[in-house]
Amino acid sequence: MTLSARQRCHSVLTGLAVLALSLVLAGPSQAAAPAAGTWTEVGSDRADPLTESQGLASVEVPAGSPNRYTGIGTIPLSLSVRGWNHVGDPDASYDGHYVEPYQRDDGNTKMFRVQAPDGGWSEYVHTLSAGEALNNSWSAISPDGQWMLAGEWGTMNRLLVFPTPGVNPATSPSANLPQAATVHLDHAVRDVQGCDFLDATTLLCSSDDPEGALFGITKPLLRIDLSAPPTGSSDVTGHVTALRQLPLRSACSGSFEAEGVDYDRRTGTLRVIVVSPGFCVLTDSKTYRFTSG
Repeated sequence: MTLSARQRCHSVLTGLAVLALSLVLAGPSQAAAPAAGTWTEVGSDRADPLTESQGLASVEVPAGSPNRYTGIGTIPLSLSVRGWNHVGDPDASYDGHYVEPYQRDDGNTKMFRVQAPDGGWSEYVHTLSAGEALNNSWSAISPDGQWMLAGEWGTMNRLLVFPTPGVNPATSPSANLPQAATVHLDHAVRDVQGCDFLDATTLLCSSDDPEGALFGITKPLLRIDLSAPPTGSSDVTGHVTALRQLPLRSACSGSFEAEGVDYDRRTGTLRVIVVSPGFCVLTDSKTYRFTSG
Protein backbone atom coordinates (compact mmCIF):
# COMPACT_ATOMS: atom_id res chain seq x y z
CA MET A 1 0.00 0.00 0.00
CA THR A 2 1.24 3.49 -0.70
CA LEU A 3 1.87 5.99 2.09
CA SER A 4 -1.24 7.97 1.15
CA ALA A 5 -3.40 4.86 1.44
CA ARG A 6 -1.83 4.03 4.80
CA GLN A 7 -2.66 7.53 6.03
CA ARG A 8 -6.21 7.04 4.75
CA CYS A 9 -6.55 3.96 6.95
CA HIS A 10 -5.22 5.83 9.96
CA SER A 11 -7.65 8.69 9.39
CA VAL A 12 -10.63 6.40 9.15
CA LEU A 13 -9.61 4.39 12.20
CA THR A 14 -8.97 7.47 14.38
CA GLY A 15 -12.29 9.19 14.14
CA LEU A 16 -13.12 10.26 10.60
CA ALA A 17 -15.84 7.66 10.16
CA VAL A 18 -18.28 10.56 9.93
CA LEU A 19 -17.10 11.00 6.35
CA ALA A 20 -19.19 7.99 5.52
CA LEU A 21 -22.21 10.30 5.41
CA SER A 22 -20.87 11.83 2.21
CA LEU A 23 -20.16 8.56 0.42
CA VAL A 24 -22.34 7.17 -2.32
CA LEU A 25 -23.73 3.91 -1.06
CA ALA A 26 -26.01 3.12 -3.98
CA GLY A 27 -24.13 0.04 -5.16
CA PRO A 28 -20.95 -1.07 -6.89
CA SER A 29 -18.89 1.90 -8.01
CA GLN A 30 -16.91 0.20 -10.75
CA ALA A 31 -17.52 -3.08 -12.50
CA ALA A 32 -14.62 -5.37 -13.23
CA ALA A 33 -13.46 -5.52 -16.83
CA PRO A 34 -14.28 -8.75 -18.67
CA ALA A 35 -11.84 -11.44 -17.62
CA ALA A 36 -8.94 -12.15 -19.93
CA GLY A 37 -6.33 -14.86 -19.65
CA THR A 38 -6.84 -17.97 -17.57
CA TRP A 39 -7.26 -16.79 -13.96
CA THR A 40 -10.86 -17.06 -12.81
CA GLU A 41 -12.25 -15.65 -9.56
CA VAL A 42 -13.52 -18.44 -7.32
CA GLY A 43 -14.16 -16.71 -3.99
CA SER A 44 -13.12 -14.05 -1.53
CA ASP A 45 -12.52 -13.37 2.16
CA ARG A 46 -12.73 -10.12 4.10
CA ALA A 47 -9.34 -8.42 4.48
CA ASP A 48 -8.82 -6.79 7.86
CA PRO A 49 -7.67 -3.17 7.30
CA LEU A 50 -5.15 -3.27 10.15
CA THR A 51 -3.48 -6.63 9.67
CA GLU A 52 -4.29 -7.78 6.11
CA SER A 53 -4.13 -4.60 4.02
CA GLN A 54 -0.60 -4.74 2.59
CA GLY A 55 0.34 -8.24 1.54
CA LEU A 56 0.17 -11.97 2.14
CA ALA A 57 2.22 -15.14 1.82
CA SER A 58 1.65 -18.87 2.07
CA VAL A 59 4.27 -20.68 4.17
CA GLU A 60 5.08 -24.34 3.44
CA VAL A 61 7.58 -25.04 6.23
CA PRO A 62 7.01 -25.95 9.02
CA ALA A 63 4.11 -28.11 7.81
CA GLY A 64 0.73 -26.72 8.74
CA SER A 65 1.94 -23.13 8.99
CA PRO A 66 -0.86 -20.55 8.64
CA ASN A 67 -0.91 -17.99 5.86
CA ARG A 68 0.91 -14.77 6.76
CA TYR A 69 -0.36 -11.23 6.23
CA THR A 70 1.03 -7.72 6.61
CA GLY A 71 -0.70 -4.44 7.41
CA ILE A 72 -0.32 -1.29 9.44
CA GLY A 73 -1.02 -3.25 12.60
CA THR A 74 1.66 -5.89 11.99
CA ILE A 75 4.63 -3.49 12.12
CA PRO A 76 6.47 -4.13 15.42
CA LEU A 77 6.88 -1.09 17.65
CA SER A 78 10.63 -1.74 17.75
CA LEU A 79 10.77 -1.12 13.98
CA SER A 80 8.33 1.78 13.92
CA VAL A 81 10.31 3.82 16.46
CA ARG A 82 13.38 3.43 14.23
CA GLY A 83 11.51 4.86 11.26
CA TRP A 84 10.50 1.66 9.47
CA ASN A 85 6.88 2.73 9.08
CA HIS A 86 5.76 0.87 5.95
CA VAL A 87 5.69 -2.87 5.28
CA GLY A 88 4.99 -4.28 1.83
CA ASP A 89 3.98 -7.62 0.35
CA PRO A 90 6.00 -10.49 1.90
CA ASP A 91 7.02 -13.89 0.56
CA ALA A 92 8.28 -17.19 1.90
CA SER A 93 10.90 -19.51 0.45
CA TYR A 94 10.12 -23.17 -0.09
CA ASP A 95 12.28 -24.05 2.92
CA GLY A 96 10.23 -21.80 5.21
CA HIS A 97 12.19 -18.53 5.42
CA TYR A 98 9.68 -15.65 5.55
CA VAL A 99 10.71 -12.19 4.26
CA GLU A 100 8.97 -8.84 4.86
CA PRO A 101 10.05 -5.71 2.91
CA TYR A 102 10.24 -2.42 4.86
CA GLN A 103 10.75 1.20 3.91
CA ARG A 104 11.05 4.53 5.72
CA ASP A 105 10.32 8.14 4.77
CA ASP A 106 13.93 9.31 4.73
CA GLY A 107 17.46 8.04 4.33
CA ASN A 108 19.02 5.89 1.62
CA THR A 109 18.23 2.38 2.81
CA LYS A 110 15.49 -0.21 2.69
CA MET A 111 15.23 -3.28 4.89
CA PHE A 112 14.15 -6.91 4.62
CA ARG A 113 13.08 -8.57 7.88
CA VAL A 114 13.54 -12.34 7.82
CA GLN A 115 12.09 -15.04 10.04
CA ALA A 116 13.88 -18.39 9.88
CA PRO A 117 11.94 -21.68 10.12
CA ASP A 118 13.06 -21.95 13.78
CA GLY A 119 11.24 -18.67 14.55
CA GLY A 120 14.25 -16.38 14.91
CA TRP A 121 14.19 -12.93 13.30
CA SER A 122 16.99 -10.98 11.61
CA GLU A 123 17.25 -7.74 9.60
CA TYR A 124 19.06 -7.21 6.30
CA VAL A 125 19.57 -3.61 5.21
CA HIS A 126 20.16 -2.57 1.61
CA THR A 127 21.81 0.74 0.73
CA LEU A 128 20.13 2.21 -2.34
CA SER A 129 21.95 1.93 -5.65
CA ALA A 130 22.29 5.01 -7.87
CA GLY A 131 18.85 5.95 -9.19
CA GLU A 132 17.00 3.41 -7.03
CA ALA A 133 13.66 4.53 -5.60
CA LEU A 134 13.19 4.50 -1.83
CA ASN A 135 10.04 2.39 -2.03
CA ASN A 136 10.16 -1.26 -1.02
CA SER A 137 6.79 -2.49 -2.18
CA TRP A 138 7.21 -6.28 -2.30
CA SER A 139 9.49 -9.29 -2.26
CA ALA A 140 9.30 -12.52 -4.31
CA ILE A 141 11.63 -15.45 -3.70
CA SER A 142 12.68 -17.67 -6.61
CA PRO A 143 11.71 -21.37 -6.42
CA ASP A 144 15.35 -22.36 -5.83
CA GLY A 145 15.37 -20.04 -2.81
CA GLN A 146 18.62 -18.32 -3.68
CA TRP A 147 17.35 -15.12 -5.31
CA MET A 148 14.76 -12.53 -4.37
CA LEU A 149 13.06 -10.00 -6.61
CA ALA A 150 11.82 -6.67 -5.28
CA GLY A 151 10.07 -3.69 -6.80
CA GLU A 152 9.87 0.07 -6.72
CA TRP A 153 6.83 2.34 -6.86
CA GLY A 154 5.77 4.43 -9.85
CA THR A 155 6.23 3.71 -13.55
CA MET A 156 9.12 1.28 -13.94
CA ASN A 157 10.83 -0.76 -16.64
CA ARG A 158 12.72 -3.03 -14.28
CA LEU A 159 12.63 -5.31 -11.25
CA LEU A 160 15.53 -5.63 -8.81
CA VAL A 161 17.32 -8.92 -8.02
CA PHE A 162 18.96 -9.60 -4.63
CA PRO A 163 20.48 -12.67 -3.01
CA THR A 164 17.73 -13.98 -0.73
CA PRO A 165 18.50 -12.69 2.78
CA GLY A 166 18.91 -15.48 5.29
CA VAL A 167 18.93 -18.17 2.59
CA ASN A 168 21.69 -17.29 0.13
CA PRO A 169 25.02 -17.92 1.92
CA ALA A 170 26.40 -14.65 0.51
CA THR A 171 24.09 -12.64 2.80
CA SER A 172 24.65 -11.50 6.38
CA PRO A 173 22.68 -9.22 8.75
CA SER A 174 25.95 -7.43 9.50
CA ALA A 175 26.68 -6.55 5.85
CA ASN A 176 24.94 -4.51 3.18
CA LEU A 177 22.49 -6.55 1.10
CA PRO A 178 23.62 -5.73 -2.45
CA GLN A 179 21.56 -5.57 -5.61
CA ALA A 180 22.87 -8.47 -7.67
CA ALA A 181 21.14 -8.02 -11.05
CA THR A 182 18.17 -6.50 -12.86
CA VAL A 183 15.12 -7.80 -14.71
CA HIS A 184 14.61 -5.53 -17.74
CA LEU A 185 10.93 -5.38 -18.70
CA ASP A 186 9.77 -5.05 -22.31
CA HIS A 187 6.73 -3.01 -21.25
CA ALA A 188 6.46 -0.40 -18.51
CA VAL A 189 4.49 -1.28 -15.38
CA ARG A 190 3.00 1.12 -12.85
CA ASP A 191 2.59 0.86 -9.08
CA VAL A 192 3.26 -2.86 -8.74
CA GLN A 193 2.18 -3.86 -5.23
CA GLY A 194 3.18 -7.51 -5.23
CA CYS A 195 4.64 -10.36 -7.28
CA ASP A 196 5.00 -14.08 -6.72
CA PHE A 197 6.64 -16.85 -8.71
CA LEU A 198 4.33 -19.22 -10.55
CA ASP A 199 7.38 -21.22 -11.63
CA ALA A 200 11.10 -20.58 -12.16
CA THR A 201 10.55 -18.14 -15.04
CA THR A 202 7.01 -16.83 -14.53
CA LEU A 203 5.76 -14.11 -12.17
CA LEU A 204 2.20 -13.06 -11.37
CA CYS A 205 1.96 -9.45 -10.18
CA SER A 206 -0.73 -7.09 -8.91
CA SER A 207 -0.63 -3.52 -10.21
CA ASP A 208 -2.36 -0.58 -8.55
CA ASP A 209 -2.23 1.42 -11.80
CA PRO A 210 -5.04 4.00 -11.47
CA GLU A 211 -4.81 5.34 -15.03
CA GLY A 212 -5.16 2.35 -17.35
CA ALA A 213 -3.13 3.87 -20.16
CA LEU A 214 -0.43 1.18 -20.13
CA PHE A 215 -2.68 -1.84 -20.71
CA GLY A 216 -6.14 -0.43 -21.34
CA ILE A 217 -7.43 -1.39 -17.87
CA THR A 218 -6.85 -0.10 -14.37
CA LYS A 219 -5.65 -2.35 -11.52
CA PRO A 220 -4.43 -5.18 -13.78
CA LEU A 221 -3.22 -8.64 -12.86
CA LEU A 222 0.09 -8.98 -14.74
CA ARG A 223 2.11 -11.94 -15.94
CA ILE A 224 5.87 -11.52 -16.45
CA ASP A 225 7.71 -14.23 -18.41
CA LEU A 226 11.44 -14.16 -17.72
CA SER A 227 14.04 -15.06 -20.35
CA ALA A 228 15.80 -17.24 -17.76
CA PRO A 229 15.61 -17.94 -14.02
CA PRO A 230 17.06 -14.96 -12.13
CA THR A 231 20.58 -15.21 -10.77
CA GLY A 232 23.10 -12.74 -9.49
CA SER A 233 25.50 -13.34 -12.36
CA SER A 234 23.64 -11.61 -15.20
CA ASP A 235 20.54 -9.58 -16.02
CA VAL A 236 17.48 -11.16 -17.59
CA THR A 237 14.54 -9.75 -19.55
CA GLY A 238 10.85 -9.98 -18.78
CA HIS A 239 7.88 -10.03 -21.17
CA VAL A 240 4.84 -8.33 -19.57
CA THR A 241 1.22 -9.30 -20.28
CA ALA A 242 -1.93 -7.92 -18.65
CA LEU A 243 -4.24 -10.86 -17.90
CA ARG A 244 -7.34 -9.19 -16.46
CA GLN A 245 -8.59 -6.41 -14.23
CA LEU A 246 -8.73 -7.26 -10.55
CA PRO A 247 -12.21 -7.20 -8.94
CA LEU A 248 -13.33 -3.70 -7.91
CA ARG A 249 -16.52 -4.16 -5.92
CA SER A 250 -17.63 -2.22 -2.87
CA ALA A 251 -20.64 -0.54 -1.30
CA CYS A 252 -18.61 2.69 -1.40
CA SER A 253 -17.53 4.69 -4.42
CA GLY A 254 -14.03 6.01 -4.86
CA SER A 255 -10.52 4.73 -5.44
CA PHE A 256 -9.73 1.09 -4.79
CA GLU A 257 -6.20 -0.07 -4.06
CA ALA A 258 -4.75 -3.32 -5.36
CA GLU A 259 -2.33 -4.77 -2.83
CA GLY A 260 -0.20 -7.89 -2.41
CA VAL A 261 -0.37 -11.21 -4.22
CA ASP A 262 0.37 -14.83 -3.29
CA TYR A 263 0.49 -18.03 -5.29
CA ASP A 264 0.23 -21.25 -3.30
CA ARG A 265 1.74 -24.02 -5.43
CA ARG A 266 0.24 -26.70 -3.15
CA THR A 267 -3.31 -25.75 -4.08
CA GLY A 268 -2.78 -23.79 -7.31
CA THR A 269 -4.61 -20.86 -5.72
CA LEU A 270 -3.75 -17.25 -6.48
CA ARG A 271 -4.82 -14.66 -3.89
CA VAL A 272 -4.83 -10.87 -4.27
CA ILE A 273 -5.84 -8.21 -1.74
CA VAL A 274 -8.01 -5.31 -2.96
CA VAL A 275 -8.69 -2.52 -0.45
CA SER A 276 -12.05 -0.76 -0.72
CA PRO A 277 -12.45 3.03 -0.93
CA GLY A 278 -13.40 5.43 1.84
CA PHE A 279 -15.18 4.13 4.92
CA CYS A 280 -15.61 0.73 3.27
CA VAL A 281 -11.91 0.02 3.84
CA LEU A 282 -13.25 -1.18 7.20
CA THR A 283 -16.11 -3.30 5.94
CA ASP A 284 -15.66 -4.86 2.52
CA SER A 285 -11.98 -4.92 1.57
CA LYS A 286 -11.32 -8.40 0.18
CA THR A 287 -8.71 -11.05 -0.46
CA TYR A 288 -9.85 -12.54 -3.77
CA ARG A 289 -9.06 -16.12 -4.76
CA PHE A 290 -8.41 -17.26 -8.33
CA THR A 291 -7.64 -20.53 -10.05
CA SER A 292 -6.21 -21.17 -13.51
CA GLY A 293 -8.15 -22.89 -16.24
